[in-house]
Amino acid sequence: MRAVIFAYSEIGVTAIETLLDLGVQVAGIVTHEDNPAEIRWFRSVGELARKHGIPAITPESPDSPEMPAWVKGKKPEIIFSFYYRSMIPMEILKLAPRGAYNLHGSLLPKFRGRACVNWAVIEGAAETGVTLHEMTDKPDAGDILGQEAVAIGENDTARDVFDKLVPAARKLLQRVVPLIIEGRETKTPQDEKEATYFGKRAPEDGLIDWNWPARRIHNLIRGVARPYPGAFTFLGGRKLFVHKGYVLDPQEVAGRLAHANEKPAGQLLDPWAKGVPVVTGDGFYLMQEVQFEGGTALAARDALATQRSVFDSIVSITR
Repeated sequence: MRAVIFAYSEIGVTAIETLLDLGVQVAGIVTHEDNPAEIRWFRSVGELARKHGIPAITPESPDSPEMPAWVKGKKPEIIFSFYYRSMIPMEILKLAPRGAYNLHGSLLPKFRGRACVNWAVIEGAAETGVTLHEMTDKPDAGDILGQEAVAIGENDTARDVFDKLVPAARKLLQRVVPLIIEGRETKTPQDEKEATYFGKRAPEDGLIDWNWPARRIHNLIRGVARPYPGAFTFLGGRKLFVHKGYVLDPQEVAGRLAHANEKPAGQLLDPWAKGVPVVTGDGFYLMQEVQFEGGTALAARDALATQRSVFDSIVSITR
């Protein structure tokens, strides 16, 4: 089977490698330029194309006027999209007589849209996965060919979950692509009543509201933790990123914080050996690793030791 592939990121590289292993002839690859200013923690699709001698282009947009002719010239039987960052026009998708399929990083119809892994963590989902589905003129809405689920641990970051999705994507493609090649694939329409859609996130969306429940704060922190822009608050007029922490269990708090529940949300408490507690809307969150903007990531206890002068009414801890 002859394919044109739109791809980016680690899943893009892994998916292309998997198709090559399955005997798919990759006639051409459309990807994005590797931006030196971007924190790139994944392998390069462009480098993979060069390694295998596969023609590859990096248009600014798949809507570029030269794109249909380029794809048509590769005579694809099928088109795949693996973590490509733009919607592909229907004019191009219709060039593949065997269909056009996208690999989405959630269990559709849940978490359609952008930043699906981040949103799954932020929303406190217990599982997510990857879905191979038909591409249509509506994002992430086409019939499903297969899915592979992964669990989300209560302390997993979005990067942790993404790392689980990479082997899940390989496993899914190994199972479904041979069926497509043989013409034995099955397609299941999505249940629109179960669909949820989430949009693109911006760095400013990482602002922590300490009035939120501690679990919601924890989900935000781990959902945008490095290599993503990060969750942040402000201390003494300085922007403070919170990279790591956890929700304090009531039993862990019992007997250690005197009258802490009387303090307002956002109040920093006297440091523990493990970190610095903060009052939230329904309990306490223990910051473990933080970083002032422009500074170095440090253990919260060390980073905030010099900030004690800006604390209001430091609460004593029974040690």
